[in-house]
Amino acid sequence: MTVTTAQEAAGRRRRRLPVGVEVILAVVVVALVQGFVVKPFGVPSQSMEQTLRIGDRIVVDRTDGTVERGDIVVFAHGETWQETRLRPTGNVLTDSIRRVGDLTGIGPSSTAYTVKRVIGMPGDRVRCCDSSGRVLVEGDPLEEGYLFEDHTFRSPELTCDTTPRSSRCFPEIRVPSDRLLVLGDHRSQSADSVASCRGGTEAEGCARFVPMNRVVGPVVFRIWPLDTFGRVNAD
Repeated sequence: MTVTTAQEAAGRRRRRLPVGVEVILAVVVVALVQGFVVKPFGVPSQSMEQTLRIGDRIVVDRTDGTVERGDIVVFAHGETWQETRLRPTGNVLTDSIRRVGDLTGIGPSSTAYTVKRVIGMPGDRVRCCDSSGRVLVEGDPLEEGYLFEDHTFRSPELTCDTTPRSSRCFPEIRVPSDRLLVLGDHRSQSADSVASCRGGTEAEGCARFVPMNRVVGPVVFRIWPLDTFGRVNAD
């Protein structure tokens, strides 16, 4: 009986893959999952409070290629939204770690990521505000129950018709084709698509947009902190 058990154990040891190969396979599996199924991200700023808070760990669905108004999405960019990748640091170790991250999806990479809410779809006309201080899309006001600490708007003393104008106001912006206009839920603390347009009257060149092909996917789940574990409600 003892001999048989020892033989079986020896057989199991012989059949086991080398540790290095197992590590490589594990990394490949994680890379494939993050590249094609789901990918986790950390929330670094207050711009999406109270929906998402600093330090939240969220999961993005990479299998869902559709984007709709109201979705909370993560998108990729470089130093600015117009750039696709971060510039090399010049530090050999840091840049090497980034290249590994680019390849595996694990750790730092040459891409920065931002999370915001989709407000304007390609071709939409978006402006703020109506007489109640609401954002309008194609002339229709949005009901945004998720908003937290918006820019001050008081009728009649501080609106889009007063001097000075309310910083909540921005002129009508036409969203280009294959682009998205995104805003933060904590609107007064969000460097979003219209941050440079607020309080102004000229829309030309003030907005920045997110290319559709840079959207990683919609935020679907929060995995940390544990007391808020569960699906992220975009409403």
